[in-house]
Amino acid sequence: MSRTALILSGGGARAAYQVGVLAAIRDMLPEPQRNPFPILCGTSAGAINAASLATTAENFDAGVNQLLEIWRNFHAGSVYRADALGIGATAARWLGALMGGWLVKSGPRALLDNSPLRQLLTAHLDFSGIDRAIANRALHSVSLTCSGYNSGQSVSFFQGRPDLEPWQRSQRFGAHVKLNVDHLMASSAIPFVFPAIKINREYFGDGSMRQVAPISPAIHLGADRILVVGAGRMAEPRNERQASDDYPSLAQIAGHALSSIFLDTLSVDLERIRRINQTVHMIPEQVRREQHIALHKIDVLVIAPSERLDYIAAQHAQSLPWPVRALFGNIGALNKHGGALTSYLLFEQPYTCALIDLGYRDTQQRREEVLTFLKISG
Repeated sequence: MSRTALILSGGGARAAYQVGVLAAIRDMLPEPQRNPFPILCGTSAGAINAASLATTAENFDAGVNQLLEIWRNFHAGSVYRADALGIGATAARWLGALMGGWLVKSGPRALLDNSPLRQLLTAHLDFSGIDRAIANRALHSVSLTCSGYNSGQSVSFFQGRPDLEPWQRSQRFGAHVKLNVDHLMASSAIPFVFPAIKINREYFGDGSMRQVAPISPAIHLGADRILVVGAGRMAEPRNERQASDDYPSLAQIAGHALSSIFLDTLSVDLERIRRINQTVHMIPEQVRREQHIALHKIDVLVIAPSERLDYIAAQHAQSLPWPVRALFGNIGALNKHGGALTSYLLFEQPYTCALIDLGYRDTQQRREEVLTFLKISG
Protein backbone atom coordinates (compact mmCIF):
# COMPACT_ATOMS: atom_id res chain seq x y z
CA MET A 1 0.00 0.00 0.00
CA SER A 2 1.40 3.37 -1.04
CA ARG A 3 1.83 5.90 1.76
CA THR A 4 2.77 9.55 1.37
CA ALA A 5 4.67 11.28 4.16
CA LEU A 6 5.02 14.96 4.91
CA ILE A 7 8.26 16.11 6.53
CA LEU A 8 8.25 19.55 8.14
CA SER A 9 11.73 20.66 9.14
CA GLY A 10 12.81 23.00 11.90
CA GLY A 11 13.38 26.72 11.79
CA GLY A 12 11.51 28.61 14.51
CA ALA A 13 9.43 31.42 13.00
CA ARG A 14 10.51 30.26 9.54
CA ALA A 15 7.94 27.45 9.90
CA ALA A 16 5.29 29.97 8.81
CA TYR A 17 6.50 29.21 5.28
CA GLN A 18 5.27 25.63 5.72
CA VAL A 19 1.76 26.86 6.43
CA GLY A 20 1.67 28.70 3.10
CA VAL A 21 2.76 25.51 1.34
CA LEU A 22 0.03 23.52 3.10
CA ALA A 23 -2.60 26.13 2.22
CA ALA A 24 -1.64 25.93 -1.46
CA ILE A 25 -1.80 22.13 -1.43
CA ARG A 26 -5.19 22.26 0.32
CA ASP A 27 -6.51 24.52 -2.43
CA MET A 28 -5.33 22.01 -5.08
CA LEU A 29 -7.12 19.01 -3.57
CA PRO A 30 -10.42 17.84 -5.05
CA GLU A 31 -11.44 16.78 -1.52
CA PRO A 32 -9.75 19.27 0.82
CA GLN A 33 -11.15 17.59 3.94
CA ARG A 34 -9.28 14.35 3.18
CA ASN A 35 -5.77 14.18 4.61
CA PRO A 36 -3.27 13.55 1.77
CA PHE A 37 -0.42 12.75 4.19
CA PRO A 38 -1.10 9.62 6.29
CA ILE A 39 2.42 9.92 7.74
CA LEU A 40 3.44 13.21 9.37
CA CYS A 41 6.97 13.92 10.60
CA GLY A 42 8.08 17.14 12.23
CA THR A 43 11.12 18.60 13.90
CA SER A 44 11.44 21.76 15.98
CA ALA A 45 8.77 24.28 14.90
CA GLY A 46 7.90 21.84 12.13
CA ALA A 47 6.93 19.39 14.88
CA ILE A 48 4.31 21.87 16.10
CA ASN A 49 2.81 22.14 12.61
CA ALA A 50 2.92 18.35 12.17
CA ALA A 51 1.24 17.75 15.53
CA SER A 52 -1.46 20.29 14.74
CA LEU A 53 -2.21 18.50 11.47
CA ALA A 54 -2.23 15.15 13.26
CA THR A 55 -4.79 16.27 15.84
CA THR A 56 -7.08 17.44 13.01
CA ALA A 57 -6.24 14.73 10.46
CA GLU A 58 -9.90 13.79 10.07
CA ASN A 59 -10.41 17.19 8.42
CA PHE A 60 -7.30 18.43 6.60
CA ASP A 61 -9.06 21.63 5.53
CA ALA A 62 -9.91 22.51 9.13
CA GLY A 63 -6.36 21.68 10.23
CA VAL A 64 -4.83 24.02 7.66
CA ASN A 65 -7.29 26.76 8.61
CA GLN A 66 -6.28 26.38 12.26
CA LEU A 67 -2.61 26.78 11.37
CA LEU A 68 -3.38 29.82 9.20
CA GLU A 69 -5.33 31.42 12.04
CA ILE A 70 -2.46 30.94 14.48
CA TRP A 71 0.43 31.95 12.22
CA ARG A 72 -1.35 34.93 10.64
CA ASN A 73 -1.94 36.40 14.09
CA PHE A 74 1.34 35.53 15.77
CA HIS A 75 3.14 37.84 18.15
CA ALA A 76 6.45 37.23 19.85
CA GLY A 77 4.65 37.29 23.20
CA SER A 78 2.69 34.22 22.12
CA VAL A 79 5.93 32.22 22.07
CA TYR A 80 8.26 33.80 24.65
CA ARG A 81 8.21 36.52 27.28
CA ALA A 82 8.67 39.64 25.16
CA ASP A 83 7.63 42.24 27.73
CA ALA A 84 10.08 44.51 29.49
CA LEU A 85 9.76 42.64 32.79
CA GLY A 86 10.35 39.24 31.18
CA ILE A 87 13.33 40.39 29.09
CA GLY A 88 14.75 42.35 32.01
CA ALA A 89 14.54 39.36 34.35
CA THR A 90 16.32 37.18 31.81
CA ALA A 91 19.05 39.77 31.25
CA ALA A 92 19.51 40.16 35.03
CA ARG A 93 19.91 36.39 35.50
CA TRP A 94 22.53 36.20 32.75
CA LEU A 95 24.38 39.23 34.05
CA GLY A 96 24.35 37.82 37.57
CA ALA A 97 25.66 34.47 36.35
CA LEU A 98 28.47 36.13 34.39
CA MET A 99 29.49 38.57 37.10
CA GLY A 100 29.16 36.29 40.13
CA GLY A 101 28.47 32.78 38.93
CA TRP A 102 30.07 31.27 42.03
CA LEU A 103 27.34 32.90 44.13
CA VAL A 104 24.47 31.64 41.98
CA LYS A 105 23.25 28.13 42.80
CA SER A 106 21.38 27.67 39.52
CA GLY A 107 22.25 29.79 36.51
CA PRO A 108 19.87 30.83 33.70
CA ARG A 109 18.69 27.94 31.55
CA ALA A 110 18.04 29.83 28.32
CA LEU A 111 18.05 33.24 26.69
CA LEU A 112 14.25 33.45 26.53
CA ASP A 113 11.32 32.19 28.61
CA ASN A 114 8.99 30.26 26.27
CA SER A 115 6.25 29.45 28.80
CA PRO A 116 3.70 31.35 26.64
CA LEU A 117 4.24 28.75 23.90
CA ARG A 118 3.19 25.95 26.25
CA GLN A 119 0.00 27.86 27.05
CA LEU A 120 -0.71 28.39 23.35
CA LEU A 121 -0.20 24.72 22.47
CA THR A 122 -2.28 23.51 25.42
CA ALA A 123 -5.15 25.80 24.39
CA HIS A 124 -5.20 24.85 20.69
CA LEU A 125 -4.17 21.19 20.41
CA ASP A 126 -6.40 18.28 21.38
CA PHE A 127 -4.03 15.31 21.43
CA SER A 128 -6.92 12.85 21.71
CA GLY A 129 -7.62 13.70 18.07
CA ILE A 130 -4.53 11.69 17.08
CA ASP A 131 -6.00 8.46 18.40
CA ARG A 132 -9.34 9.17 16.74
CA ALA A 133 -7.66 9.88 13.40
CA ILE A 134 -5.62 6.67 13.60
CA ALA A 135 -8.69 4.61 14.51
CA ASN A 136 -10.63 6.09 11.59
CA ARG A 137 -7.68 5.58 9.19
CA ALA A 138 -7.32 9.27 8.50
CA LEU A 139 -3.79 9.02 9.90
CA HIS A 140 -1.22 6.24 9.91
CA SER A 141 1.37 7.82 12.22
CA VAL A 142 2.97 11.03 13.39
CA SER A 143 6.58 11.48 14.51
CA LEU A 144 8.22 14.29 16.48
CA THR A 145 12.02 14.29 16.76
CA CYS A 146 13.98 15.52 19.79
CA SER A 147 17.65 15.49 20.76
CA GLY A 148 18.80 14.04 24.07
CA TYR A 149 21.32 16.23 25.89
CA ASN A 150 22.64 13.43 28.08
CA SER A 151 22.83 10.62 25.53
CA GLY A 152 23.48 12.73 22.42
CA GLN A 153 20.90 10.58 20.62
CA SER A 154 18.26 11.67 18.15
CA VAL A 155 14.95 10.24 19.32
CA SER A 156 11.82 10.21 17.14
CA PHE A 157 8.80 9.90 19.41
CA PHE A 158 5.98 8.54 17.30
CA GLN A 159 2.32 7.65 17.74
CA GLY A 160 0.62 5.38 15.24
CA ARG A 161 -1.04 2.09 14.56
CA PRO A 162 -0.40 -0.60 17.18
CA ASP A 163 1.65 -2.81 14.85
CA LEU A 164 4.34 -0.17 14.30
CA GLU A 165 7.68 -1.25 15.72
CA PRO A 166 10.31 0.97 17.35
CA TRP A 167 13.67 1.21 15.57
CA GLN A 168 17.28 1.61 16.57
CA ARG A 169 20.18 2.80 14.47
CA SER A 170 23.50 4.42 15.32
CA GLN A 171 22.57 7.37 17.55
CA ARG A 172 18.99 7.27 16.20
CA PHE A 173 15.96 5.78 17.90
CA GLY A 174 12.24 5.55 17.31
CA ALA A 175 10.03 5.27 20.39
CA HIS A 176 6.30 4.41 20.22
CA VAL A 177 4.58 6.70 22.74
CA LYS A 178 1.51 8.79 23.47
CA LEU A 179 2.46 12.25 22.31
CA ASN A 180 1.80 15.30 24.46
CA VAL A 181 2.79 18.94 24.76
CA ASP A 182 6.14 18.06 26.40
CA HIS A 183 7.31 16.39 23.20
CA LEU A 184 6.50 19.57 21.27
CA MET A 185 8.21 21.83 23.77
CA ALA A 186 11.30 19.63 23.67
CA SER A 187 11.45 19.32 19.89
CA SER A 188 11.19 23.10 19.47
CA ALA A 189 13.64 24.04 22.26
CA ILE A 190 16.21 25.91 20.15
CA PRO A 191 19.61 25.49 21.86
CA PHE A 192 20.63 28.39 24.13
CA VAL A 193 17.42 30.23 23.21
CA PHE A 194 14.74 28.05 24.87
CA PRO A 195 15.12 25.71 27.87
CA ALA A 196 15.43 21.93 27.55
CA ILE A 197 12.48 19.74 28.60
CA LYS A 198 12.70 16.59 30.69
CA ILE A 199 10.90 13.56 29.22
CA ASN A 200 11.07 10.44 31.34
CA ARG A 201 14.70 10.30 32.56
CA GLU A 202 16.45 12.68 30.14
CA TYR A 203 16.45 16.33 29.10
CA PHE A 204 15.70 16.93 25.43
CA GLY A 205 16.21 19.89 23.13
CA ASP A 206 15.60 20.90 19.55
CA GLY A 207 15.24 17.86 17.31
CA SER A 208 17.37 19.35 14.55
CA MET A 209 20.49 18.85 16.67
CA ARG A 210 22.27 15.57 15.98
CA GLN A 211 19.59 14.66 13.43
CA VAL A 212 21.89 13.18 10.79
CA ALA A 213 19.04 11.59 8.80
CA PRO A 214 15.95 13.85 8.91
CA ILE A 215 14.09 11.75 6.32
CA SER A 216 14.61 8.40 8.06
CA PRO A 217 11.61 8.56 10.47
CA ALA A 218 9.21 8.72 7.52
CA ILE A 219 10.90 5.72 5.89
CA HIS A 220 10.83 3.70 9.13
CA LEU A 221 7.11 4.44 9.40
CA GLY A 222 6.49 2.98 5.94
CA ALA A 223 6.49 5.92 3.52
CA ASP A 224 7.34 5.38 -0.13
CA ARG A 225 6.64 8.96 -1.22
CA ILE A 226 7.87 11.93 0.79
CA LEU A 227 7.13 15.63 0.50
CA VAL A 228 9.78 17.68 2.29
CA VAL A 229 9.09 21.31 3.14
CA GLY A 230 12.31 23.14 3.99
CA ALA A 231 12.83 26.23 6.11
CA GLY A 232 15.51 27.82 3.96
CA ARG A 233 16.85 27.78 0.43
CA MET A 234 18.36 24.37 -0.23
CA ALA A 235 21.10 25.72 -2.50
CA GLU A 236 22.54 29.21 -2.51
CA PRO A 237 23.86 30.71 -5.75
CA ARG A 238 27.61 30.67 -5.96
CA ASN A 239 29.10 34.03 -5.14
CA GLU A 240 32.67 35.08 -4.77
CA ARG A 241 33.71 35.42 -1.13
CA GLN A 242 34.03 39.07 -0.27
CA ALA A 243 36.77 40.45 1.94
CA SER A 244 35.63 41.95 5.22
CA ASP A 245 37.52 43.64 8.04
CA ASP A 246 34.45 43.64 10.33
CA TYR A 247 34.42 40.96 13.00
CA PRO A 248 31.14 38.97 12.82
CA SER A 249 28.57 39.99 15.41
CA LEU A 250 27.21 37.55 17.98
CA ALA A 251 23.95 37.46 16.02
CA GLN A 252 25.78 36.63 12.80
CA ILE A 253 27.66 33.78 14.48
CA ALA A 254 24.51 32.49 16.19
CA GLY A 255 22.51 32.67 12.96
CA HIS A 256 25.24 30.77 11.12
CA ALA A 257 25.20 28.07 13.83
CA LEU A 258 21.41 27.73 13.71
CA SER A 259 21.41 27.51 9.91
CA SER A 260 23.95 24.70 10.17
CA ILE A 261 21.66 22.87 12.61
CA PHE A 262 18.42 23.41 10.72
CA LEU A 263 19.43 23.27 7.06
CA ASP A 264 22.65 21.37 6.37
CA THR A 265 21.69 17.85 7.48
CA LEU A 266 18.50 17.93 5.42
CA SER A 267 20.44 18.74 2.25
CA VAL A 268 22.90 15.91 2.94
CA ASP A 269 20.10 13.42 3.60
CA LEU A 270 18.33 14.40 0.37
CA GLU A 271 21.53 13.76 -1.56
CA ARG A 272 21.77 10.34 0.10
CA ILE A 273 18.21 9.46 -0.92
CA ARG A 274 18.90 10.47 -4.51
CA ARG A 275 22.03 8.28 -4.63
CA ILE A 276 20.10 5.31 -3.24
CA ASN A 277 17.36 5.84 -5.82
CA GLN A 278 19.97 5.84 -8.59
CA THR A 279 21.45 2.60 -7.21
CA VAL A 280 18.03 0.96 -7.02
CA HIS A 281 17.32 1.99 -10.61
CA MET A 282 20.50 0.24 -11.77
CA ILE A 283 19.62 -3.09 -10.10
CA PRO A 284 16.82 -5.06 -11.84
CA GLU A 285 13.86 -5.82 -9.59
CA GLN A 286 14.26 -9.57 -10.08
CA VAL A 287 17.88 -9.40 -8.91
CA ARG A 288 16.83 -7.41 -5.83
CA ARG A 289 14.29 -10.10 -4.96
CA GLU A 290 16.67 -13.00 -5.54
CA GLN A 291 19.48 -11.40 -3.54
CA HIS A 292 17.08 -10.19 -0.81
CA ILE A 293 18.18 -6.59 -1.30
CA ALA A 294 15.83 -4.50 0.82
CA LEU A 295 16.45 -1.25 -1.07
CA HIS A 296 13.49 0.34 -2.82
CA LYS A 297 12.88 3.65 -4.52
CA ILE A 298 11.57 6.55 -2.46
CA ASP A 299 9.93 9.34 -4.45
CA VAL A 300 10.87 12.68 -2.91
CA LEU A 301 9.62 16.17 -3.68
CA VAL A 302 11.19 19.18 -1.98
CA ILE A 303 9.56 22.58 -1.64
CA ALA A 304 11.79 25.26 -0.15
CA PRO A 305 11.79 29.08 -0.07
CA SER A 306 12.73 30.79 -3.31
CA GLU A 307 13.94 33.85 -1.41
CA ARG A 308 16.34 34.37 1.49
CA LEU A 309 14.32 34.41 4.69
CA ASP A 310 17.01 36.26 6.64
CA TYR A 311 16.66 39.19 4.24
CA ILE A 312 12.88 39.17 4.69
CA ALA A 313 13.38 39.05 8.46
CA ALA A 314 15.67 42.08 8.37
CA GLN A 315 12.92 44.01 6.58
CA HIS A 316 10.41 43.24 9.36
CA ALA A 317 12.68 43.27 12.42
CA GLN A 318 11.22 46.57 13.64
CA SER A 319 7.88 44.82 14.27
CA LEU A 320 9.39 43.11 17.32
CA PRO A 321 8.42 44.53 20.75
CA TRP A 322 10.88 47.18 21.87
CA PRO A 323 12.37 45.12 24.74
CA VAL A 324 13.23 42.35 22.28
CA ARG A 325 14.61 44.89 19.78
CA ALA A 326 16.82 46.29 22.53
CA LEU A 327 18.10 42.80 23.39
CA PHE A 328 18.65 41.79 19.75
CA GLY A 329 20.07 45.16 18.75
CA ASN A 330 22.88 44.83 21.27
CA ILE A 331 24.09 41.63 19.60
CA GLY A 332 23.69 42.87 16.00
CA ALA A 333 20.55 40.91 15.10
CA LEU A 334 18.60 43.78 13.54
CA ASN A 335 20.72 44.35 10.44
CA LYS A 336 21.04 42.39 7.21
CA HIS A 337 24.05 40.38 8.39
CA GLY A 338 22.35 39.41 11.65
CA GLY A 339 19.02 38.65 10.03
CA ALA A 340 19.54 34.88 10.16
CA LEU A 341 19.12 34.81 13.94
CA THR A 342 16.15 37.17 13.77
CA SER A 343 14.52 35.00 11.09
CA TYR A 344 14.19 32.16 13.62
CA LEU A 345 12.74 34.29 16.44
CA LEU A 346 10.63 36.89 14.62
CA PHE A 347 7.20 35.58 15.62
CA GLU A 348 5.41 38.71 14.47
CA GLN A 349 2.49 39.06 12.09
CA PRO A 350 4.15 41.06 9.27
CA TYR A 351 6.96 38.50 8.97
CA THR A 352 4.90 35.34 9.38
CA CYS A 353 2.31 36.58 6.88
CA ALA A 354 5.08 37.37 4.39
CA LEU A 355 6.40 33.80 4.74
CA ILE A 356 2.92 32.30 4.38
CA ASP A 357 2.43 34.26 1.17
CA LEU A 358 5.84 33.16 -0.13
CA GLY A 359 5.10 29.51 0.63
CA TYR A 360 1.76 29.75 -1.14
CA ARG A 361 3.30 31.37 -4.24
CA ASP A 362 6.21 28.95 -4.41
CA THR A 363 3.86 25.96 -4.26
CA GLN A 364 1.37 27.33 -6.78
CA GLN A 365 4.23 27.93 -9.20
CA ARG A 366 4.95 24.19 -9.01
CA ARG A 367 1.30 23.18 -9.21
CA GLU A 368 1.67 20.53 -11.92
CA GLU A 369 4.66 18.99 -10.17
CA VAL A 370 2.76 18.80 -6.87
CA LEU A 371 -0.36 17.33 -8.47
CA THR A 372 1.71 14.67 -10.23
CA PHE A 373 3.52 13.80 -7.02
CA LEU A 374 0.24 13.45 -5.08
CA LYS A 375 -1.28 11.53 -8.02
CA ILE A 376 -4.07 14.04 -8.46
CA SER A 377 -5.46 14.78 -11.89
CA GLY A 378 -5.39 18.47 -12.70
